[in-house]
Amino acid sequence: MAILVTGAAGFIGFHISRALLERGERVVGIDNLNDYYDVALKRARLRRLEAHAGFAFRQRDIAQESLAEELAAPDLDLTDIVHMAAQAGVRRSLDAPFSYVESNLRGQTVLCELARRLRERNALRHFLFASSSSIYGGSDRLPYAVGDEPHPLSFYAATKYCGEVIVRAYAGLFAFPATGLRFFTVYGPWGRPDMALYSFTEAIENGRPIYLFNHGAMERDFTYIDDAVDGALRAFDKPPAAGATQIYNIGNHRMESLARMVTLLEEVLGRQADKRLAPMQPGDAVRTYADISTSERDLGYAPRTDLRQGIERFVSWYREYHRPEA
Repeated sequence: MAILVTGAAGFIGFHISRALLERGERVVGIDNLNDYYDVALKRARLRRLEAHAGFAFRQRDIAQESLAEELAAPDLDLTDIVHMAAQAGVRRSLDAPFSYVESNLRGQTVLCELARRLRERNALRHFLFASSSSIYGGSDRLPYAVGDEPHPLSFYAATKYCGEVIVRAYAGLFAFPATGLRFFTVYGPWGRPDMALYSFTEAIENGRPIYLFNHGAMERDFTYIDDAVDGALRAFDKPPAAGATQIYNIGNHRMESLARMVTLLEEVLGRQADKRLAPMQPGDAVRTYADISTSERDLGYAPRTDLRQGIERFVSWYREYHRPEA
């Protein structure tokens, strides 16, 4: 039997794949290896997964309708779907909305069609998929609880919420269990270069300025990757009833200011940042803050990594990855 992980060369998909492999599961990973960010980083992640005998990779685009039929083939023995693939990036979604339609709406539907096919022959145990804290967007209620009404501020956020609705409809119609994870600002080793911690580290290390949007008055619920993966696996191991869709917040339940993140990063790097204040960017949320009480109650989820510790681990990886000869 095998677990399908989409976005296996992506940040969270890579870490979940590795954790599943390390506990002895067989993983079929798919990814289209697009150039939204450095493809070499994605290939480096894949090399670490391919070191495991239980890993098989197929380069595929989740928006291709034929993928559902291909992956439903009985010889693959898929029993679970861990759907982490998506087109990410709040700001890019304002400039390239149709790429988000393809990946986050059409791709979501293709994976649901796969789930439907597997369920029809009683092969599907669980459909686990990634959502995003961005769906809360402009909500005034803090912390964000899973029962709160979504207020997407960007097209990216809108597609992630629509993705939840698509899964809920499919799961109800075709009686398979589904779980969605609303991830809150996940960071750590092997992270995405377009995320703040990575881009700030790169800029400071190379003597370039960093830009603090909303003049630095931003707050985030930073979630270290190991804690996010722990929450994901706990959810994976506890599918809801057939036909039900359960949603969980995967966050740290702690709101940190952007200014504190930068101060900690400066301390860890041993360098001062050239900070430039910039206006608020369209589509961005001023703050995010996860209510994780449902995840704690149902899954025993308990994030353990504080921001300084997580930054230290990220910087150690960054320097090793980018300057292995140093």
